[in-house]
Amino acid sequence: MTERKATVKRETKETTISVFVDIDGNGKDEMRTGVRLFDHMLSQIARHGVFDIKVSATGDDVHHLVEDVGIALGKAFNEALGDKKGLVRIADATVPMDETLAAVAVDLGGRGYSVLNMEFENNDLAGFPADMVRHFLESFAAEGRLNLHAGVAYGTNDHHKVEAVFKALGRALDKATRIDHRIADRVPSTKEWVE
Repeated sequence: MTERKATVKRETKETTISVFVDIDGNGKDEMRTGVRLFDHMLSQIARHGVFDIKVSATGDDVHHLVEDVGIALGKAFNEALGDKKGLVRIADATVPMDETLAAVAVDLGGRGYSVLNMEFENNDLAGFPADMVRHFLESFAAEGRLNLHAGVAYGTNDHHKVEAVFKALGRALDKATRIDHRIADRVPSTKEWVE
């Protein structure tokens, strides 16, 4: 099996982003975005997905930074998956965090789409606007070319809601990116897509 790794660099007038992803890593993370809570949430994807992820990012404001990290991370995941032969492809995860329950389902089938059902009480989470969670997930799904459905069933603490979603995303991606050796020589689709 080829190495499932990718590095994506993105530079605009607003941001400078570098992302490295190793799908078959050990859960090592190195996040440097300048937004501590965002770094913490990105680390959840690496740790709970057992991916090695490095993110280095600077930007003129939080909105552009979060959006462009989502774009670069999505592209890196898509590139690292290569031809997608043998992928489990579709998976989900439900994660509790104290009073909160969040669920994420993904399909790595090549179509970027997101449906997000989550509400927050307060928009400020230690300098990280809660509405940026939605924007990050939408950007990640679009550029990662994956379906991403995420929801918070219940909860009262916004930090717990956000963290449970990121943990669930990591766990769902971990399952979906695994190789099913029974189909290792083919793409998991009836379309037999060729890209």
